[in-house]
Amino acid sequence: MRSPDLTAIDHRPWPVPSTAWTWQQEWYDLLFAHWPIEVSELRALVPPELEIDTHSGAAWIGVVPFRMRIKRRGMPGVPTASHFAELNVRTYVKLDGKPGVWFFSLDAESRLAVWGAKRFFHLPYYHAAMQTKQQGDWIDYVSTRRGVADARFAGRYRPIGPVAFAMKSSLEHWLTERYCLFARSKRGAYWCGEIHHSPWPLQRAEAEIRENTMLAPLGLATSDADPVLHFAKSIDVALWPLQKVTVL
Repeated sequence: MRSPDLTAIDHRPWPVPSTAWTWQQEWYDLLFAHWPIEVSELRALVPPELEIDTHSGAAWIGVVPFRMRIKRRGMPGVPTASHFAELNVRTYVKLDGKPGVWFFSLDAESRLAVWGAKRFFHLPYYHAAMQTKQQGDWIDYVSTRRGVADARFAGRYRPIGPVAFAMKSSLEHWLTERYCLFARSKRGAYWCGEIHHSPWPLQRAEAEIRENTMLAPLGLATSDADPVLHFAKSIDVALWPLQKVTVL
C-alpha cells in the first residue's frame, strides 16, 4: 500500500489539515452508483443541523461497493481488519457551508473493522457476509447484512471508458470530490473527519444489478431513472483523527 501523496493539493476545496494524518487506506475496484432523490425524502433521515447538499436542485443518494486496505500510519496492518470488502450508502450534506459526506450505513466483512469504526469514528457500520470475485474486467459483488432481511446488494460492474478527471463544474466532480465526512455520536455530538487523496481517476461504468435493497432499512427505494455510474480502479487515501465540531 502506497503512502498518500500530499504534494498534489491544488484540486482541494480547502487546505489539508496542519496536523499529522494517522490512517492510510487504499480503495479499489470501486463503483459509484448514484440516483437523484427529492430533498423531502431525505430530510427526516438527515439531522436537521445539516443542510442537504444539492446539484441543479436535486439531492443524490449513492450505493458504493468497493474493496479496501487500511492500516495505522507507521504500523503493520491488523490481519483480520486490514483488507476487506465494504459497501456504503451515502448522501451529501453541508455544515456551515462546508460540503461533505453523510453515511446512512457502511457494511463491511471484517468484524474488528466494524467494531473499531463504530467505537472510534461514530459511523453506522454493520457486519455483512460479502463475496467479491474478478471475472475478466467484471467485478462480481455480493453483500448481505447479517441479521437483516432487507439490506442486500448483488451484481457485477466494470469500467467501459478511459480514465478521466472530472471537470469542476460537472455532476461527476460534485458527487465524488468530497474531502470530509460528518458523523454524530450516540450522545448527539457532531464530528468531522478530514481526508485527502489525488483527484479521482474515474471511468464510465456499466453494471448489472441483480438485487439492491440497501435503501430498504431507510424506507427508501431507488428512482426509476438509470443510475449514474462511475468506476475507479484504485486511489490512496490519508485520514485525520475526527474533530468535534460545534453546531449552532
